[in-house]
Order: sequence, then structure tokens, then C-alpha cells
Amino acid sequence: MRKIAREKLLPELTISAVRSSGPGGQHANKVSTRVEVRWNVQATALLTPAEKMRFAKKLTTGGELVITSQETRSQVTNKERAIVRMLALIERTLATKKKRMATTPSQAAVRSRLEAKRQQSEKKSRRGKISRSDPE
Repeated sequence: MRKIAREKLLPELTISAVRSSGPGGQHANKVSTRVEVRWNVQATALLTPAEKMRFAKKLTTGGELVITSQETRSQVTNKERAIVRMLALIERTLATKKKRMATTPSQAAVRSRLEAKRQQSEKKSRRGKISRSDPE
């Protein structure tokens, strides 16, 4: 698993603060607390071309990865949260998935599955209509 150092990534990030949406009254109307962190994945030298392809579905049309945060009323806290989320997303995207090894079930597992199916079949077959033998 490849990890990008925070110190190398920070100079490439573009951080801007805008007004947060939603309720909040006077405070929300005059303070820019929503933070938007942008990283131009296409222009970075930190990734190989193959690694850049892994980000293809997450990018804007300009080739940027965008993360926003507006959970708190503090711009500094939102900035830190957005950067942490950006690093986590990059780490998840660059993580190589372990290849699944094909396995076969054990003989005991096969036997128990077939036994359970047989019992279920018998249970359902006993649910049939009852025939009356006495004429009325």
C-alpha cells in the first residue's frame, strides 16, 4: 500500500473558504466557514500515470479532486477535517486490493448443506393437502 506524505501533498493543495449553506442566521451570512480543498491529480508529480488512472471516476472535468467540509462553525477545524478526508481518500484509492484465492468447500460442509436441504424438502413435502378417506 502506497502512502503520500502530508508534507509533500500540502503545497499542491488549493484551499478556499466560502460561505456555508443552510441555517445559521447572521453568523452564517457574514463568515466563510465552509472549506473547499482541491488537488489537481492530472498535474501532480507525486503519482505515476497508472495511479492517476485509479482516480478517474473521482475527478472533476478539470482533473481535480475536490473535498469540502462545513460540519463546524470554525474555518480552521473545517480546513483540518477536509485535509484529513482528502488524505484518507487518496490512501483508500491507492490501496491495492488483495486478490481472492478460489477455494472449494470441504466434504463435511457439502454433506451438511445437502442434509439441511433434504430436511427442508421433507418439511415442505409434509405440508400437502390431507386426503379424507371417509365418505360423507
